[in-house]
Amino acid sequence: MASPIEHVVVIVKENHGFDTYFGRFPGANGDPSLADASNPPAVDPNHTHEAWLRRATRAVGEQYAEAAIPVYWQWARQYTLCDTYFTDIAGPSTPNHLMLIAADSPWIDNPPGNYRAGPKEQVDIPSLPALLEQASLTWGNYGGYAFEFIRALAGKQKPSAQFVADAKAGTLPSVSWVYADHAHSEHPPDTTADRQNGVGNVTAGEAWTAAQVDAIVAGGLWGKTAIFVTWDDWGGWTDHIDPPQVETWSDGSQFRYGNRVPCIVLGAYARPGYISHQQHSHVSLIRYCEATFNLPNLNARTQAASDMSDCFDYTTAQPPPTPPPASPGSPTPTTAPPATPTPTPAPPSPSPHTLTAIRDAATRAHDRVKSASEASTDAYVKEELRWAAQDIDRITELAGGSS
Repeated sequence: MASPIEHVVVIVKENHGFDTYFGRFPGANGDPSLADASNPPAVDPNHTHEAWLRRATRAVGEQYAEAAIPVYWQWARQYTLCDTYFTDIAGPSTPNHLMLIAADSPWIDNPPGNYRAGPKEQVDIPSLPALLEQASLTWGNYGGYAFEFIRALAGKQKPSAQFVADAKAGTLPSVSWVYADHAHSEHPPDTTADRQNGVGNVTAGEAWTAAQVDAIVAGGLWGKTAIFVTWDDWGGWTDHIDPPQVETWSDGSQFRYGNRVPCIVLGAYARPGYISHQQHSHVSLIRYCEATFNLPNLNARTQAASDMSDCFDYTTAQPPPTPPPASPGSPTPTTAPPATPTPTPAPPSPSPHTLTAIRDAATRAHDRVKSASEASTDAYVKEELRWAAQDIDRITELAGGSS
């Protein structure tokens, strides 16, 4: 049967793994034994490539119950939840964002500097938007910073809020990438200002996501649209499934895949009440677009990727989302408008004297680590000391100094 899909919407949230959100979901391959996570999270766990290599001892083992993200759980019950969906890069945001756009990344970590403010370096790589243009199809970047790293796609970003207007007007492009503002991205707070403003509240972030889906329904596009809600990277959270290694980085460490993240598939033709155990990844969403719009393979990665076809049944249309059930004694949750994040009390700021003492102690520790590394001939010890030096540099940076 020919696909009735005319629009694909990829909603990209941030920095949460599968066990963090769906470890307790009935029937899914999750670990339900993790400690309850605070909302917003108390910390932004380290989620660099180096941290990923040390995840067995350094990842944060916490998770949310249904009460914190009831809409996501309701969607997972009503439509499709993928529990074997991996990030494509064993590292942080930017390389995984690029994988969602181009099935490629020249980086395994975020580029240096304030990468969200604008790239210091641009690359020329093939991308799904370019394939769509060659086929006289359309695409939209609603608030995504990573497009700016690809020279041919730079300067074409629409405001995040424009998506709701376009969806309600029924004028969505063939493929949309949709990103929340920082407050609703679900990225854990990583600055004092973030913590003061309630950034990282997952319930508020979920409400923003639901508002995007509601706009698609309001614009009459529900029956023509495939919606994927996923999270860009592992975020430094633990997951009990180790990802398979299919590619290595230049230093021999694992490049692909990274940890599992949730992927919820919605739409009139999303398979109802289904948990997909088939292996998927971010690149699979590009492969789905290739198959849906009869596009050539972007590269060898998309050619080898699954096409998400097990998540769809084009023979029977499903109704739009129903509200999640109310918890006993609580009002029925609403999905729109997005809730304003509730500010959390900010911890007291360290005094200048304390910050100076921290920087001085970090400098002494860095010198000792450097001396120990120069004196050691054990490769394992030298590697551990290198990681320790990076942690010390991060402490110095957070204390307002430079390494």
